[in-house]
Amino acid sequence: MSITGDEKLRVDKWLWFTRFYKNRALAAKAVSGGHVRINGARAKPSANVKPGDIVELVRDQLAWRFTVVSVPARRGPASGMRLCYEEDAAVCAARQQMIAGRKMDRLQTPRTDGRPDKHTRRKLREQRYK
Repeated sequence: MSITGDEKLRVDKWLWFTRFYKNRALAAKAVSGGHVRINGARAKPSANVKPGDIVELVRDQLAWRFTVVSVPARRGPASGMRLCYEEDAAVCAARQQMIAGRKMDRLQTPRTDGRPDKHTRRKLREQRYK
């Protein structure tokens, strides 16, 4: 499951291997954009991740925080990649609460059968600027 010998891997590769991003280019873009921190410090795409490191990630305005358990040798199935990290329970609960809040916001928006008419657009604008 993990690389033999030197147990470290570039952070952009690790994020791609563990399926946080669809491809390595997106992972590298997120890392260079400042959305990833390793042990509290802003990471570069070439930074190495090793077991015991704490990785903080912001993706789609949602926070993730996990401890690296192992370094995978290749990109495998998502179920196997979940064994490579342990997620912080408090951050996970806060993320789930934010997702639930977003769903409630969507349920409260006025609905129409098709394209919103003049009155519905007015209601949407009023809700947006409250």
